[in-house]
Amino acid sequence: MKIPDIYKEKKPVFSLEIFPPKRKSNIASLYQAVERLAQCDPDFISVTYGAGGNIADNSTCEIAANIKKEYGIETVAHLTCVNSTREDVQEMIARFQDADIENVMALRGDIVPGEDIRREFRHANELAIEIQRKCNDSLEILGACYPEGHYQSKSLDSDIQNLKYKIGAGVRVLITQLFFDNNAFYNFVGRARSVGINVPISAGIMPIVKASQIEKTVQLSGASLPHEFTAMISRYEHDPAGLYEAGIEYAVAQARDLIRSGVDGIHIYTMNDPEVALRVHEQISDLL
Repeated sequence: MKIPDIYKEKKPVFSLEIFPPKRKSNIASLYQAVERLAQCDPDFISVTYGAGGNIADNSTCEIAANIKKEYGIETVAHLTCVNSTREDVQEMIARFQDADIENVMALRGDIVPGEDIRREFRHANELAIEIQRKCNDSLEILGACYPEGHYQSKSLDSDIQNLKYKIGAGVRVLITQLFFDNNAFYNFVGRARSVGINVPISAGIMPIVKASQIEKTVQLSGASLPHEFTAMISRYEHDPAGLYEAGIEYAVAQARDLIRSGVDGIHIYTMNDPEVALRVHEQISDLL
C-alpha cells in the first residue's frame, strides 16, 4: 500500500523505524524484534539504509521486503545518495521494484568528516527527482524534515524554503528528525503550512532510556533540550532503572500532547528495542 494513502485514511498514523544490524549474523535477532514490534500494529515500518551507503553489503531491501511478506506490515525502505553514484541509486531502485517495495525514504545521508563524497547527488531533492524519473510513480517518496532546522542551514526559514524543493521533487510525506520540545515542532509545522507545504508531517520521537543515548544520539541530532528533559537526565544520571522509566514517560507525554494537538502521525525511533516501543504504544493506544 502506498504510504500517502494511509495518511488519507486515518489520523494519526503510527509508525516505527528499525535499522539493519551491522553484522549479518545478527539478522535473526532483528526479526525477533520485529515479531515483538508487530504487536504494536504499526501502520508501517521504515528500514534505514546501511551505513556509508555501501550497496554491496546493504540489507535494507531484503529486510523491508521480508517484513511486508511475513508480517503483512507496509514498509518504507530508506535510500541515501551522498555516497552513491547514479548507477548505485538506479541499482537500488531496481532492487526495490523487484521486491515489490512501494515506498522509499529519499535522504541525502550523513557526511562523514574526512571521507570523500560523490558529487552526482548533493541533496535529497535530487535523489527524489531520480526516483521519479526511473519509476513512473511506482514508488512513493517520503522525506525527512527538521523541526529546528538542518544543522547546515542558515536558519529555520531557509531550511523550510529548501524543504519546498523536496515537495516539488515528488516527496509526499515528511517525517521529522527526533526532537524533545513539542513547541519547536508546532512552530515548524505552522511555518511550513504558511509557505504552502501541505503534505502529512509525522513527528519523530525517540525515547531516551540509556545514558549512552544522550551523547551518541542527542548531540548528533542537534535537537534542543528543554528544561523538563535536562532535569530528567540530571535526576536519573546515576540511576539506570529510573532513567529507563522516566525516558519512556517523557516520550509518552510528548506523543499524547502531539496527538491531542492533531498531529498527522507519530513515528517512533525504536533503536531496535521492541520493549520500549511496546511500552510507549501501550500508553498512547487509547488516542490512536
